Amino acid sequence: MVKSLNSSSSNNISDINVTSSTCSGKAAEKEIFNQHAEFEWEKQIQSTLLASFFYGYIVTQIPGGYLSDRFGGRRVFGTAMAIACVCTLLMPVCARVSVILVYVLRVLLGLATGVSFPAMQSMWGRWAPPLERSKLVTVSYLGTMFGNVGTFASSGYLCEYGFDNGWGSIFYITGGLACIWVVAWFVLVRDTPSDHPWISEAERDYINNSIEYDNTKRSSTVPWIEIAKSPAVIACITAHVCNNWINYTLLTSLPAFMKAVLKFNIKSNGVLSALPYVCQAVSGLGVGLFADLMRSKQLLSTTGTRRLWCSIAFLGSGAFLVATGFASCDQRNMAVAFLSLAVMFTGFNRAGYVVNHVDFGPKYAGVLFGITNTFATVPGMVAPIVAGALTPNDTQEEWRNVFYVCAAFCVVGMVVFGFFSSGEIQEWAKDRKEIIIEKPALDTDTKL
Repeated sequence: MVKSLNSSSSNNISDINVTSSTCSGKAAEKEIFNQHAEFEWEKQIQSTLLASFFYGYIVTQIPGGYLSDRFGGRRVFGTAMAIACVCTLLMPVCARVSVILVYVLRVLLGLATGVSFPAMQSMWGRWAPPLERSKLVTVSYLGTMFGNVGTFASSGYLCEYGFDNGWGSIFYITGGLACIWVVAWFVLVRDTPSDHPWISEAERDYINNSIEYDNTKRSSTVPWIEIAKSPAVIACITAHVCNNWINYTLLTSLPAFMKAVLKFNIKSNGVLSALPYVCQAVSGLGVGLFADLMRSKQLLSTTGTRRLWCSIAFLGSGAFLVATGFASCDQRNMAVAFLSLAVMFTGFNRAGYVVNHVDFGPKYAGVLFGITNTFATVPGMVAPIVAGALTPNDTQEEWRNVFYVCAAFCVVGMVVFGFFSSGEIQEWAKDRKEIIIEKPALDTDTKL
């Protein structure tokens, strides 16, 4: 999509020699490939375009959670995704008109998709029984992981062989598939078990009776002050921010690292950039099942379970990211393995802070996730710019600093969540009838 500035402006196809003088051995075999490049955008513009999505994404986090808790996540999520489909389909046309329109579409795309995760959390607050939350939430999040896998794996080939100059086909195909998904969403999904026409009476009763609050009621007021003072919320915010710094750094910069340092060509780059997210999907699913098993067997409390998996996630991710920084293109297979393991460990957080909102505040799960994800969206705006600033020459030493920063966030997230998180429902999140202190009945024999 983007042409290197030192390539000829009269030719959209430039031959690029990926051989580096600092790379020797088998990994440095000469690879020549054609790169379909239509635009001459400087690296700073590219970084800002990547970050512009999050300028919109951050705005709709809390409103999306509140609207989902108040009116139900089905309409909120479905409508937002329909808007996102339109933005995606318009991207190739607008890119050829003006880079300003790309900025606008990226911001609109962020505004639309910003409600996604808060809406999902809100719905799981009404659908997920306590001892099944980890696996249900992690299974639903597999969609985001497989989306990353499919897009990364196919984009390289579509750039080479797709229609509309290659890169344009990526947006048309993903946008078209999303349109099909929106139709299926409105047909199959309901806000609460009581609203769903296709589940059995026994299943409906089981879910409704196991939820720790009346999930048929809509939240009209939110205890904002209590939420702001809650250590459990602060712990979730910190873990969410730290984990997202890693995710957004890799999501936006991993292909650049693969190309600049590890010297993979565009087709290999796409497939190998997807590999870490395959590992993340597997780990996320496995940890969800195991975490619920640990709780059902009473091996650990809910609080202990969340802290354990969050600590493992941050410790493993940080260690393997640092190791990645020391692997050169001579050791690029090892580097891919380290990156895959680092991203795999982030998947363990699905049983950590990700599901924790539903533990301590199921009634306000949408708003709570909106709050934490508002803070956690800041890395999406800042991390690509920081990575770009730290790697002006795209050397291995410069990229090593990017991974050091990620590791520092891992340490902070592990420590704060480990000390202050909670898996127990908070007093401000309980139904009023649960926390009323009954007055002793008046003795009818008492003389006044």
